[in-house]
Amino acid sequence: MARSMWKGAISFGLVHIPVELYPATSEHSLDLHMLDRRDFAPIGFKRYNKNTGKEVSWDDIIKGYEYATDEYVVLSDEDLRRANPEATQTIDILAFVDAGQVPLLYYEQPYYLAPGKGGDKVYALLRETLRDVGKIGIANVVIRVKQHLAALVCVDDAIVLITLRYPDEIRPTDEMKIPGEHSKAAMVTAKELQMAKALVEGMSENWKPQQYHDTYREDVMAMIKKKIKANQTKTITMPEPEEEKPKKSNVIDLVSLLQASLGRKPAAAHAGDDDDDDDEPPPRKSRKPSADEDEDTDETPPPRTRKPATHPTVQARATAAKKPAAKKTAAKTAAAAKKPAAKKAVAKKATAATAATAAKAPARRRKAA
Repeated sequence: MARSMWKGAISFGLVHIPVELYPATSEHSLDLHMLDRRDFAPIGFKRYNKNTGKEVSWDDIIKGYEYATDEYVVLSDEDLRRANPEATQTIDILAFVDAGQVPLLYYEQPYYLAPGKGGDKVYALLRETLRDVGKIGIANVVIRVKQHLAALVCVDDAIVLITLRYPDEIRPTDEMKIPGEHSKAAMVTAKELQMAKALVEGMSENWKPQQYHDTYREDVMAMIKKKIKANQTKTITMPEPEEEKPKKSNVIDLVSLLQASLGRKPAAAHAGDDDDDDDEPPPRKSRKPSADEDEDTDETPPPRTRKPATHPTVQARATAAKKPAAKKTAAKTAAAAKKPAAKKAVAKKATAATAATAAKAPARRRKAA
C-alpha cells in the first residue's frame, strides 16, 4: 500500500472531515542512467559542502532561506508548520463551482483523499453531495512548503484532490500566432467543416483508458532485449546521414485530406482533369422497335461474322452490342419492302378513279343535248 504523504482534514462551514493524502499517479518512464562512454561506468552526483568539498549525508541536511548573499535563515519542518498550523493541516473549501467552468489548462496533479480515523460517514456525505449536485469544491491546501489552489472532484467512490495552477502561472497566447475565428488566412468552408464533423463522428467511441499504453516505451524495451540477445550491449549506434527530403508545398488541399481520411477517393486536383473525355461522342441511344418491325424480324439478314472475343466479359459486351444493330437492320429491310407495295396501291386507286370519271362524262353530254 502507498504511504500517506499528508494528513489533515477537509473543512467547509462547520464540517470537519479527517483525511489522508495519497499519490494518485505513478511514473513508468524509462530509467536511463548516465554512463562514461570511455569505460561505460555509471556517473554519480554527490551532495557536498561547498566550503570544504566534503560529502554530506541526508541526516545532516536542513533547509534555509537566503535573505542576503551567503546569509541564511534556517527553517525546520516544525518552523514551517508553526508559521500557519491551520493552513498546513486543512483543506479549506472556498466555494463550489460547476466542473465545466474550470478549463483543463488549470488542472495539474491528482491525489487520492482517503477518510481518516472516524471520518467514513462525513467523507461519504461530501462524496454523495458532490455527485448529486454535479459540482466540484475549490480549496486551498499547503503541501510541503507550497500553498496550492485545488479542486475536490468526485471520481467513483473516491474524492480526488487535483492541484490547480494559479492564473498568473498560465501564459497568455498573445505572443503566439494563433488564427482567430474570423481570420481570412484560416477561413474554413462549410464543406470542410461538414466533412471534419463526419470524420470526428466516425472516430467517436466510449472512453476506454485500458486500450491506451506507452507504445514507445515498449519499442525501446524491445530494442534493449534485442541488443542484449545479440551481445551488443556496448555497441554505440551512430546516426545515419539523413536523406534530403523534397520540399513540401504550403498549400494544403483539406478536402482531399478529409476525403482520404473518410475512406473516400480524393477529388481531382484540377477541374481540367474532368474535361479529358469531352471530345468523345455521346453514346447512341437504341431506338425501340415498333410492333410492325417486330413482326418482320424473320427477314433480317444474318449479321456479319466477327472474331469471337477471347475473354467471357468482352464476348458478352460484343453480343450485347450486336442486338440493337440487328434490330435496326431488320427495321430498314421491312421499311424498304413496304414502300413499293404502298406506291402500287396508290397507283391502282388513281387509275380506277380516272376511268370512272371518263365513263360518266359522255352521259352528261347526251342529257345536255
